[in-house]
Amino acid sequence: MAEVRDAWDLRLGRPVAVKLLYPSVSTQPDTRRRFATEARAAAVVNHPHVVAVHDSGVHHGRHYIVLERLPGQSVADALARGGPMPAGHVRAIMRDVLSALGAAHARGVLHRDIKPANILFTRFGGVKIADFGVAKSADTPQTLTNRVFGTMAYLPADRIAGRPAMPADDLYALGVVAYEALTGRRAYPQESLTTLADAIAAGAVTPLSVLRPDLDPALALTVERAMSRDPRWRFASAEQMRACLDPPAATPQRTGVALAGAAVLMLLVLAALLVVL
Repeated sequence: MAEVRDAWDLRLGRPVAVKLLYPSVSTQPDTRRRFATEARAAAVVNHPHVVAVHDSGVHHGRHYIVLERLPGQSVADALARGGPMPAGHVRAIMRDVLSALGAAHARGVLHRDIKPANILFTRFGGVKIADFGVAKSADTPQTLTNRVFGTMAYLPADRIAGRPAMPADDLYALGVVAYEALTGRRAYPQESLTTLADAIAAGAVTPLSVLRPDLDPALALTVERAMSRDPRWRFASAEQMRACLDPPAATPQRTGVALAGAAVLMLLVLAALLVVL
């Protein structure tokens, strides 16, 4: 639908990326609408973990979006190098994406295409989500609202079946991305759309606890719950998922024995003071 080129902002003296809609599809109303939605949605969210939009418009008949330029590496690139990613790194990626999704959902924007290729690394090691091309926002035309957009391998079965999009779908997709990053393999490796849809509907995925029994329980639970086959078990919000990912540290409870020991120690200190006096 579009190509991305590196460019230089002559006015502000900074590197940018320019996304250009292909002329062959620029005459299609739905395509132009989706392209405009991408620019508006990312601009509305305006979050540190979302690729920034600097400008958009039409130049000599070409529709364009001017974006913040990042180093170019994505989670998909990291996975292509093979092997699972360190658990701590995956957890950090999830935190950044959840922060961005929480802000997007609060503004009525659903990304609808969270996948490894749309999570880009910054030069500082964090990540930003990109490509709001199929995003749904408050002003999305009703004719586009209930269509099933996105990449099937990262969609829950009920969404594939036609259920309207909701925030939990973005969180499900993040769970699938995290699963792949932690295991170094696709959650659903089926190639054809039919067998892939059947596998997702059946929840035919090897449990994370089997492939990575070494994982921190909170991390494993968060990923497995996010991509649960049962929609009632999935997270309803990014905040809820973040709370599961990073549960508050338990406050140590002082036992009766410990309290008694402290009381005895205090009495001994007082007795020593009285002797000195």
